[in-house]
Amino acid sequence: MTLIASHAGTPSLRQTTIRGIPDEIEKMVRKEAKRKGMSFDKAFISLLERLTGIGATAEKKKIPYHDLDHLSGAWTKEDAAEFNKALGPQREIDEGLWKKWANA
Repeated sequence: MTLIASHAGTPSLRQTTIRGIPDEIEKMVRKEAKRKGMSFDKAFISLLERLTGIGATAEKKKIPYHDLDHLSGAWTKEDAAEFNKALGPQREIDEGLWKKWANA
């Protein structure tokens, strides 16, 4: 895969050729391009700008992570209740231990 990109926001329009882009990176960029409705080149530049902080506004842009999205909303009410019940003992304060450490 070869990428030839130029960025209209730069004073000089340069083209750069990048050879040997790994398949995983190409797939990720294509997915981003499709999601945002932009060209492969623009998506590639957008990702580079975001990851390097270049082109960010005065307030730092937060990078969203989506690696746990598949877990969102996966629990039933019963699952959540069981989880909270299991955490119950961890949420109890051991007064003796508390006083021991508070006086140390």
